[in-house]
Amino acid sequence: MENLNWLAVSAGTIAAFGLGMLWFSPMMFGKGWSTGSHNIQPPDSPPLAAMVVQFLGTLALAVVVGLTETTGDILTAIIAILATALLVAGMDLFSQKTGKATAIDAGYVLAAGALMIAAQGLL
Repeated sequence: MENLNWLAVSAGTIAAFGLGMLWFSPMMFGKGWSTGSHNIQPPDSPPLAAMVVQFLGTLALAVVVGLTETTGDILTAIIAILATALLVAGMDLFSQKTGKATAIDAGYVLAAGALMIAAQGLL
């Protein structure tokens, strides 16, 4: 942990969290996601507990990416990101979300992971 690039971890976390806000908004995939997720309607204000859990998960994944960067084993981060996306997809399919909503959820994990890897490479 002492060699962890905290600037890159922080930047990757913030970028990925911000992407999530945009990704699930009506400007991007929010409408398709809502329709494919049993017509879930967004609340008037973001649920605090969900936002905290999402932020902590995003931070944890960014730390994993950062740790693999310190050991020169970024392939492990890629596998962790793919595994996370597949787990999300499995949960979505089990809850009978549509293929589109499942792709949106899993696609976000892949895009967030790519941002985290990019932050490690750039900072």
